[in-house]
Amino acid sequence: MSTNDNQIKHLKREILIRITEAFLSGDFEENARKIPYAMRPKGCEVDLRCCVHKERAVIRDRIVAGLGYPIEKDDECTLLSTYAKGAAERQKPDDEILTVLQGACKGCVPSSVYVTDLCQGCVARPCKTTCRFGAISIVNGKSHIDSSKCKNCGMCINACPYSAIAKIIVPCESVCPVDAIKKDESGHAKIDFSKCISCGKCISACPFGAIHEKSQIVDVLSRIKEGKNVVAMIAPAIAGQFPYPVSKVRTALLKIGFKDVLEVAQGADVTTLTEAEDFKERMNEGQAFMTTSCCAAYNELVKKHMPEIKPFVSETGTPMYYTAEIAKKKDPDCITVFVSPCSSKRKEALDNPNVDYVINFEELGSILVAMKIEVNNLEDTEFEVKSSKEGRNFPLSGGVAEAVKSALQYKGENIEVHPCVINGLNKQSIRDLKNFAKNGKCPNGNLVEVMSCEGGCVGGNAALIAQRKAQKQITDYANEGEAVVKGTIEQK
Repeated sequence: MSTNDNQIKHLKREILIRITEAFLSGDFEENARKIPYAMRPKGCEVDLRCCVHKERAVIRDRIVAGLGYPIEKDDECTLLSTYAKGAAERQKPDDEILTVLQGACKGCVPSSVYVTDLCQGCVARPCKTTCRFGAISIVNGKSHIDSSKCKNCGMCINACPYSAIAKIIVPCESVCPVDAIKKDESGHAKIDFSKCISCGKCISACPFGAIHEKSQIVDVLSRIKEGKNVVAMIAPAIAGQFPYPVSKVRTALLKIGFKDVLEVAQGADVTTLTEAEDFKERMNEGQAFMTTSCCAAYNELVKKHMPEIKPFVSETGTPMYYTAEIAKKKDPDCITVFVSPCSSKRKEALDNPNVDYVINFEELGSILVAMKIEVNNLEDTEFEVKSSKEGRNFPLSGGVAEAVKSALQYKGENIEVHPCVINGLNKQSIRDLKNFAKNGKCPNGNLVEVMSCEGGCVGGNAALIAQRKAQKQITDYANEGEAVVKGTIEQK
């Protein structure tokens, strides 16, 4: 079973579908209250928790997050009907985009390195001689690790010829590139939002589905129900997420009730041109390298953890930024909704007055199911402006740098572009970036493209299908676009 199609995703999807169905019913509040009982009726078999009551309690927490509220502030006495009413009336999303469901959190044991029964007590003692911290001794002929001295570096694991040393990891903590997740007093995961860069890696990593985005699905449906001019802005990564042409997905969004649907690849074309100009100016001024600025999680990383690299970061806006500008110029009173592959865009949207809401691919898929919209049976509708091949390739790692390079070549600029792709943010890639800033140069190139997720936006936490298949679909769709960014260049 792939990471894009597991039981947690099925559970999240079912809850989002039921929330949407409750909203579309004649009595949202009452039907929202009944969801835990409909999902786990009296007498049903329970295979995840100790009893049906515990199952319902965890499902209730997931619904609270699905209605856009933080579990951390839930008093357990507030009825789901009360939350539903508040969600429908809410005019602005909550500031923090993630929440931890303590009822679902396993409270994993602390990360540690330990010696298993496979230890052969070999004469060479490679584990002991490799350890730089004096944490390994020999007890009764076998290796023993002193946890008070161990730094969890893992060198002894690599040194052992029998693979007898193992490491216990805490999934959410281990994938967080900025150490924003630690255990609270009760042993459950807690997010430090002063450090969090909203990359969403913890959401995908937790095998218990304990970390949730706070959904804005009800907010969006409420604005549509009110008859507002709600405009969907779909990220280029969407081409790899549904088994239908993007032209049919656009029609489906119109059928949901969106008044217009814009392709964010159109904004990506503006980003390409602007970033190309920025790069040209910096290179002409003698700057050694420039990093791209399209990834919202990377921008948060710079702001919170790496101010030293900020002088090297392009000041260009993201594709979402420019697409929202286009929408607001067309109608200043419209409600803009970005359809996203990841959680970081929710954080970016909170800081952008032109972006009102964000829903992810999982949420869009749930709305389509709840509304019984058969996308494959819909007609194709085309976008008002056709985006370039390069703009549609933005969600693939390396796509942004290639787009900038292509724009400069098309304009005949005599500037050498040597892309260096940071394919995923982790502790090592962050160290590399800090070294680039410290040394004032990147040894591998002069245009550094940074993507938080491996593979690019196609690897976002809300992705619905496996990367390889998604990459092919995006490439095929990109090949239908304008050959180069020249159409946008000539308009500009």
